[in-house]
Amino acid sequence: MKKLLFSAYSLDIGGIEKALVTLLNELQKKEYKITLILEKKEGIFLQELNPKIQIITYTPNDDKNIIKRKIINCIQRIKFILKYRNKFDFAASFATYSNSSSFVSRTASKNSCLWVHSDYSTIYKDNIKEMIKFFKEKKYNKFKHLIFVSKKAEQSFVSVFPKVKGKTIVCNNLVDSKKIEKLSNEPIETQKENITTFLNVGRHDEKEKRLSRIIEVAKKLKENNYQFRILFVGDGKNTEEYKNMVKEYKLEEQIIFVGKKQNPYPYFKISDCVILTSDYEGYPVVFLESMILNKPIITTQVSDYEDIEGKFGYITTKDIDDIYNKVKLFIENGFEIKEKFDAEQYNSDIMEKLEKIF
Repeated sequence: MKKLLFSAYSLDIGGIEKALVTLLNELQKKEYKITLILEKKEGIFLQELNPKIQIITYTPNDDKNIIKRKIINCIQRIKFILKYRNKFDFAASFATYSNSSSFVSRTASKNSCLWVHSDYSTIYKDNIKEMIKFFKEKKYNKFKHLIFVSKKAEQSFVSVFPKVKGKTIVCNNLVDSKKIEKLSNEPIETQKENITTFLNVGRHDEKEKRLSRIIEVAKKLKENNYQFRILFVGDGKNTEEYKNMVKEYKLEEQIIFVGKKQNPYPYFKISDCVILTSDYEGYPVVFLESMILNKPIITTQVSDYEDIEGKFGYITTKDIDDIYNKVKLFIENGFEIKEKFDAEQYNSDIMEKLEKIF
């Protein structure tokens, strides 16, 4: 039985965490012994993880005394090395941003992998020096493989680090379509209404998600007498800012803040279209969720948006007027999805890639 290790920060709500839990639960069905190492054993998805998966914590000390912190962390690293060096057939740092996750996975197996969930040249706004510094801290060149969840993320990475070509693999996130379909039927208080309803699901982080664009579009729609409503499922550091914006524009009847939900899928059921206005994404989990639930998507040009264009919805630039025009087009004409997404084949292709790596 092959022993696999995955390391991450926590299992709090988020696309990366949801993708990790889906992957681990699917792998647990096969002949693998799985260990998960977390910096913090917390988060809404902990209860969804298969109980057979062993969880270990590896939490770097953050004492304000630099000397004390360095000594404690050095001792902790030595203990981990002595206990776990090359004890696994495969190890992955699933949280790209975590230095300790990188250390853990590289130590635990010679067959190590760094998972890259976003296009980092976009995150760093083409500040290549900062991007290089970020990945050097993760010791990217020490990994046997680098897995990217989108073609665009791989291409931009290789353009900055050409020597890694041959070590990179594009592998989208697995998706549990049966679970999503089942959960979408759970009852909720918010009801379906005879009005075009848009849905945004995700973290309220203006730097990345740019939900202010949706609010600005809603303002223009109201000014032009369109009938609609928008559901925001999620929360984050900018939630209050968004609520104040909605109040200022008098959009309380058009934009509804539902809050953070462990099960967002019933809200897909009562919506007509999913809207995404991010500046950057990896491969958005919400793309897959929308396709499974047969909901059209309006999205900015984030990673691999070509998978959506013309087949599952409308693509926009990051310009408010362009987003407005696509939303208006949907209200007036809708969008017909002609070919249903084949989740079974999609997952099969991903598992084939992963099993080769393991």
